Amino acid sequence: MSELKRTVLYNAHVAAGATMVDFGGWEMPIQYPSGIVAEHLYTRKCCGIFDVSHMGRLLIEGPDRTRFLQHVLTSNVQSLELNKAQYCIIPNENGGAVDDAYLYQFEEERYLLVVNASNTDKDLAWLAPIVKDYDCRIRNITGETISIAVQGPESGKMLAKLAGVEEVTKPARNNLSILDMEGHQVWVARTGYTGEPIGYEIFLKNEDADWAWKRLLELGARPAGLGARDTLRMEAMLPLYGDEMGIDEEGKEMPIFGLALARFAVSFDEAKGEFIGREALAKQAAAQTAFREKRGTEADLAALPRRVRPIALLDRGVMRHGMDVYYNGEKVGYVTSATMIPYYMTEGEGPDARLLEQTGKRAIGICYIKSDVPTGGQVEVDVRGKRLKAIIPLKHVTNNQPPYVIPVLAK
Repeated sequence: MSELKRTVLYNAHVAAGATMVDFGGWEMPIQYPSGIVAEHLYTRKCCGIFDVSHMGRLLIEGPDRTRFLQHVLTSNVQSLELNKAQYCIIPNENGGAVDDAYLYQFEEERYLLVVNASNTDKDLAWLAPIVKDYDCRIRNITGETISIAVQGPESGKMLAKLAGVEEVTKPARNNLSILDMEGHQVWVARTGYTGEPIGYEIFLKNEDADWAWKRLLELGARPAGLGARDTLRMEAMLPLYGDEMGIDEEGKEMPIFGLALARFAVSFDEAKGEFIGREALAKQAAAQTAFREKRGTEADLAALPRRVRPIALLDRGVMRHGMDVYYNGEKVGYVTSATMIPYYMTEGEGPDARLLEQTGKRAIGICYIKSDVPTGGQVEVDVRGKRLKAIIPLKHVTNNQPPYVIPVLAK
């Protein structure tokens, strides 16, 4: 058994009493003494900080860097401007996902591609024979740098204070900047994996790790582990490779357009030209549109048999990964990610909505089910041999009215 890798913030996690676990070959904090529920709620109301230095960080450099990435990613890299980022997927010829990733352009002459920790070696092995045909190179800087996710309503204010500016990036998601923070150079991205309308990920040199972590804590942020990161992303319907993409329980490849997010991650722009998996993805995209518009046919079902959807229990109980889902008595899929997830109760609607002090918990998650199961459809989940009523809602939260994520409760 190989020795687990550690980020440079490992000692800080241990000193804070974190419970450390193996995640993708890295020894990472799953939670701190306050617990996952408290970490989740504090992120939603104030600011949680997550050590995400285990994620793979790859620099793509050289004259053909854009042409190479256009071929191996689903996004239109040519449209990416300086100080912008885009969500993307590394596809295979069948329209399945090798991995999902985020592409950043902090500098004119290179791109930063951030991939999943457990897939970094696999992704490099996939890309290595392809990049040989292009005048560019891939440089793995994972071990030379750190990354901290700074997420929640107060996150922007904390980073702005460190930088001595009004705003650390332009307001919209996917904006980037390079700032001096108390003498340290920090790459700042308006991105994140929690669904927060205000959230950032910062990239620094290893020697700046302790300073950044300590200063954020001093400003009122609290550390959060992988457990809260998982419940936050579930609530926001953000996929996890291995659960909502990759290979399903039957050993079949999960189509990229099984994800609602695919329509934002895949470009068929003429300027993009041919890329890996384009033909298969075009068929999936047409089927996804048909089901979204409630006009899906048997041909669409053949192209896109199942989709990733939100699911919420109506009966009392708890869903877990792998539990079967039934619609009209027929097994239509299974739960991919689910648990009891906390939320703040709210008052008011739209931009006037505010979080109350009272909290609740709800059994929600994500499932992978037949594409023709309608939104709002009542289903059943087999929870330890008992069929419990559930619903396929449109979403679990709304995050289009900053600064807060507002829960959407199933009825």
